[in-house]
Amino acid sequence: MASDNIADILTPEGWELLNSLDPYVEADSLRLTEQLRKAGHPPERVAAALTQSRLRARAAAKFGPFAGHMVFTAAGLEQATRLSVAARHAQRFVDAGLVRVADLGCGLGADSMALATLDREVTAVELDETTAAAATMNLLPFPNARVVNADASSVDTAEYDAVWLDPARRTTTTSGTSRLFDPEAFSPPLSFVQELADRGTAMGVKMGPGMPHDSVPARCEAQWVSVDGDVTEVALWFNALRREGVRRAALVIGSRGAAELTPDADFGDGPTAPVGAPEGYLYEPDGAVIRAELVADLAARLGGHLLDPMIAYVCAPAHRETPFARAYRILEVRPYNMRALKAWVRAEGIGVLDIKKRGTSATPEEVRKQLLTGSGKGRKKATLVLTRIGEERVVIVVEPVPAP
Repeated sequence: MASDNIADILTPEGWELLNSLDPYVEADSLRLTEQLRKAGHPPERVAAALTQSRLRARAAAKFGPFAGHMVFTAAGLEQATRLSVAARHAQRFVDAGLVRVADLGCGLGADSMALATLDREVTAVELDETTAAAATMNLLPFPNARVVNADASSVDTAEYDAVWLDPARRTTTTSGTSRLFDPEAFSPPLSFVQELADRGTAMGVKMGPGMPHDSVPARCEAQWVSVDGDVTEVALWFNALRREGVRRAALVIGSRGAAELTPDADFGDGPTAPVGAPEGYLYEPDGAVIRAELVADLAARLGGHLLDPMIAYVCAPAHRETPFARAYRILEVRPYNMRALKAWVRAEGIGVLDIKKRGTSATPEEVRKQLLTGSGKGRKKATLVLTRIGEERVVIVVEPVPAP
């Protein structure tokens, strides 16, 4: 039974069965399957219900308690926007006073749900029939949202105040999904986005976070977003949804809330960070800050400098709280000499190593194995940063600064 077959749960009997199940536990799935079949449920219905139950459990990370009432496809869940991020998207439309919104390529409807929650009138458009059916179920609680099963490029956007667009960046086959890297292979392609922008359409577009800066269209704001340290997207904002004077930004969402870093106006396109030796505290910038090329701006805010102009580590003599980087106190700097490091690990009684690296080809797993093999069963823990300063490779011994 294909995981995207949702027809058997979109019946009164299937829907009742799905919603009667306890939270999914993988170890109980075989026993539960046999139990439900013995109770008289057809195999197809049981398979569909258990698949949805499993997807709901996985979806809790993105949708929280809402996941327990939604319908999913495997590929749709993989590409779906987290509700915490979708809420930020929707607020843009509210702040701009845009009411009628076309959500093109709506997928499972996460962004449409957020827009509808904020009283926008939403038309959610999805080409894939199964995904459109799932979105229809997910948007049933919202009378101000409707789903249309159609090609996004066929929609007359002149009927709407604004557009939200999430192009399909994966292709699905019987063996699974694979990522597309050519923007013109997206559905719809990046040229379609540019065409709408050139017409003056107020528009937001979700793209993959690895989008190169030289591929970002002119006259838009690019906002890289991370959630709990994971960079999830770059959102492109055009025309009425673009903020004046902001070309790029890093939005960091975590347990302490959300914070945004934008280039300091005093520096124009951004400061040129000085380069210096390791001292005081080392900061590991959030991935969104790195993707948005705002590391130098962060260094300026911290009163710090880079270790190397090409590596995203910042050092500063004093510690400053920041949501945009993880802070470590520097204990010592050692040469990148594996034999000497192994002797040091043994002498210090270290048995647990947390290893970070930038600017060197060695992997943390390889280095950890080399340093701990034959070193005994030490009880101490150490954090090492492998990097380079110019042409010199170094190991910086640090300790994490506890988060507030």
